[in-house]
Amino acid sequence: MENPKRESVKLNSSSSEADVVTVDVHATKDLIRSGHRYLDVRTVEEFNRGHPVKALNVPYMFMTPEGRVKNPEFIQQVSSICSKSDQIIVGCQSGARSLKASAELLNADFLNVKNMGGGYAEWVENGFDVNKGNIAHL
Repeated sequence: MENPKRESVKLNSSSSEADVVTVDVHATKDLIRSGHRYLDVRTVEEFNRGHPVKALNVPYMFMTPEGRVKNPEFIQQVSSICSKSDQIIVGCQSGARSLKASAELLNADFLNVKNMGGGYAEWVENGFDVNKGNIAHL
């Protein structure tokens, strides 16, 4: 298992920096097997094209005619399906949205949050199991 790395993310001018632990897809697969929950923060459309087995979906961003906008209900929606003490791995397509989402969850007092570096693209590249279809999302 690769050593986790810490990345510092500035969410916006009013947010403090949060140290986010980033793990690779191999470590993520092992962590999911050991009971961690996988939170996919891609859009519903992306999620429906494929996602890791047992993934939960709460989009961090939405596509609008003006472009991507942040989901204003993100923390509330995650709180409805995960407790603040759950062990959560956050993933997206490449690792950028999940890094921001992980920092936001940590700032909202979620205690055990890790970011999956490389995202779903790297998950698929490694030949790991995926589900397709519209299940387990808000």
